[in-house]
Amino acid sequence: MTKIFRFGVIGCGLMGREFASAAARWLHLADVKARPEIVAVCDTNATLLDWFTDHVPTVRQATADYKELLANPEIDAVYCAVPHVLHQQIYIDVLKAGKHLLGEKPFGMDAAQNREITAVLSEHPELLVRCSSEMPFFPGAQKVIALARSGEMGEILEVEAGFLHSSDIDRQKPINWKRMTEINGDYGCMGDLGMHVLHVPLRLGWRPANLHAQLVKKVRERPDGKGGMLPCTTWDNATISGRVRSGDQDFPMVLKTWRIAPGESNTWYIRILGMKKSAFFSTKSPRQWQWMDYNGGAQAWSTEDLGYASLFPAITGKIFEFGFADAIQQMWAAFVDELAGGNANGFGCATPAEAQAHHAVLTAALRSGRDDVVVPVDYDGASV
Repeated sequence: MTKIFRFGVIGCGLMGREFASAAARWLHLADVKARPEIVAVCDTNATLLDWFTDHVPTVRQATADYKELLANPEIDAVYCAVPHVLHQQIYIDVLKAGKHLLGEKPFGMDAAQNREITAVLSEHPELLVRCSSEMPFFPGAQKVIALARSGEMGEILEVEAGFLHSSDIDRQKPINWKRMTEINGDYGCMGDLGMHVLHVPLRLGWRPANLHAQLVKKVRERPDGKGGMLPCTTWDNATISGRVRSGDQDFPMVLKTWRIAPGESNTWYIRILGMKKSAFFSTKSPRQWQWMDYNGGAQAWSTEDLGYASLFPAITGKIFEFGFADAIQQMWAAFVDELAGGNANGFGCATPAEAQAHHAVLTAALRSGRDDVVVPVDYDGASV
């Protein structure tokens, strides 16, 4: 019999509703140990609460006070999708309430907040805690990861990973909290996109030892939606160049978190160039991945159409396309599988240790970009 884990959702915006959609379509997955059931929701926006009570029949509690949700003995686990400034207090309260947690990135607005969360987590080893990062669950990304893990690529020449948006190129786009340092944090675009970009490199053991960052701030004010203008105080783009030393490997790694990337909509990609094999995947071509073998002859990239070759099997035929909503569901399948005692079919959600390491990278990048210097990455206790 399939085990049920009862969830509370704190933050009922876009990603909260994506979770609700993934849970409602759980029968799409062909062979799972357990399933999520959303029984409680929390948001200060009554309209969003109404959306859940209208569309999710299992919801039995709707509240504007997250502490009321945490006091609910029915709830096994919590998904928390709130602005960065709220991460520290709410995540800590979730852990102290004895609930498993899938939290949104960056898992604390800065490195100091992340350390506070991690300290409380160390007191609760019985809890499963993970950080949201869905893009590596695309089948093409999994192909690149598998090839990198195989050791067949030879000496690594370079790794590049990025997440590119273009909507912020519109100077008339109204401001929101992600453009305000007091709510988003000093990282700016790096805080919102950095875990996506670093999830795979960190999982493969590729930590930059030092780095140099170019931080870009092009749009300094945006409409407030009331006829006026407000300061836009966060970084728009970041390009981080680091050096990785891992085992007998020593190579450069480039990380891009861009909110102003002309021509891009929502593109995540990973490129690994090796002396024997190379690999590339981009969500711009979501059903394909590319690789190249080099054996002394011609150099030619091969492209394979993957279709629906998901980490967790689904009822969809293999010839059909895989998309963003599927990646979200696969990420949730990995989390719920771990809750049920599984191994996430070999690729789990981002761990607290990986979230902490990504804070170290972003903290160093922030200092580097401000001072225009090469900075060593302090994985034991980053500070701005």
